[in-house]
Parts: sequence; C-alpha cells; structure tokens
Amino acid sequence: LSLCFPEKLWRMLESDQFHSIWWSEGGKCVAINKDLFEMEVLGRGFCQRVFNTRHIKSVIRQLNFYGFTKVQRDFQRSASLPEFLSEEEAASAHSQILYYYNPSFNRAHPWLLGTCKRR
Repeated sequence: LSLCFPEKLWRMLESDQFHSIWWSEGGKCVAINKDLFEMEVLGRGFCQRVFNTRHIKSVIRQLNFYGFTKVQRDFQRSASLPEFLSEEEAASAHSQILYYYNPSFNRAHPWLLGTCKRR
C-alpha cells in the first residue's frame, strides 16, 4: 500500500527509527536536521528509501506542495560579548535545523491529516 507524502512524514515523526526529524513546538511543527536527514533518510539504498528522491530540495518542494510553510526561529541576543559569541555559535549549529508548519498537520489532532491535501 502506497502512502501519500503527509502519511509517510507522519509515520517518520511517530517512529523512533529516525533521529533527523521530530515534532517541535509541542507537536505543531516538523523539525528537520538537514545534514542528518540527508544521510539518514535520503542516503538509504533503493529498497530502504522512504521517499523516491535523494535530494532535500525535493522533500522541501513536497512540503510546500502540501501547504507547509517554513518557520523562522528568532533568538534574543545578549549585550555581553562572551554571551553573544556563544549564542552565535549555538545559532549557527541551530541553522541546520529547518522548521515547517501546516495547520492540518498537528500531533494532537491526527484526524486532520486527511485534510492535508496537495495544492
């Protein structure tokens, strides 16, 4: 049985098999560690592949087709130089993480998954 993109995404998020993708913001957003996702999910052999692509851009395109929007993360910056530099380092590591939101894709409301349609 072939699953549509949102169903595959949901199963990945609910599985403990993947460490590169998780629920964020209390189950309202999808968080993807870009580099790890490329290795863990897209780098798999043909028989184990979740998506029919090896490119993160194709996955992002699918997210956009299904109404997901990229969410920017805002960081409060400290006025002290040492704290600012450590915050910059954390923000740089954090920039590998992509956040996507869709009002019909919410962990607390799995019945909404059926309304998540391709545009």
